[in-house]
Amino acid sequence: MDRIDLHVEVPAVRYRDLSDERRGETSQTIRERVVAARQCQIDRLEADGVFCNAQMTPPLLRRDCRVDTEGGRLLEMVVDRLGMSARAYDRILKVARTIADLDGHESIETVHLSEAIQYRSLDRPLA
Repeated sequence: MDRIDLHVEVPAVRYRDLSDERRGETSQTIRERVVAARQCQIDRLEADGVFCNAQMTPPLLRRDCRVDTEGGRLLEMVVDRLGMSARAYDRILKVARTIADLDGHESIETVHLSEAIQYRSLDRPLA
């Protein structure tokens, strides 16, 4: 399972949510963010012969996926408490880098790490 980047449990949608008249982002808006994030990745990685975050090697991860002290503490807690593998750790960083790109941020913030960690739900031990 640690070879899969995103583990997402999708619960049933409640009627109240299905019938809600409010609208979220349009597909066009989301598409524009994705295209911009992909271009950011190409600009950052093309000189290294890589074209997207998923292809980053460990040296590129160290260069492009730096986290601040708070983010480092969060990752330490997650890795130590949940016993995540080195592969899972690398994938969290790659996903966090992608989330930051989608958000238009140069650096990975704790909120990006937190979201990426949530996508590793199947790595969590059963209680």
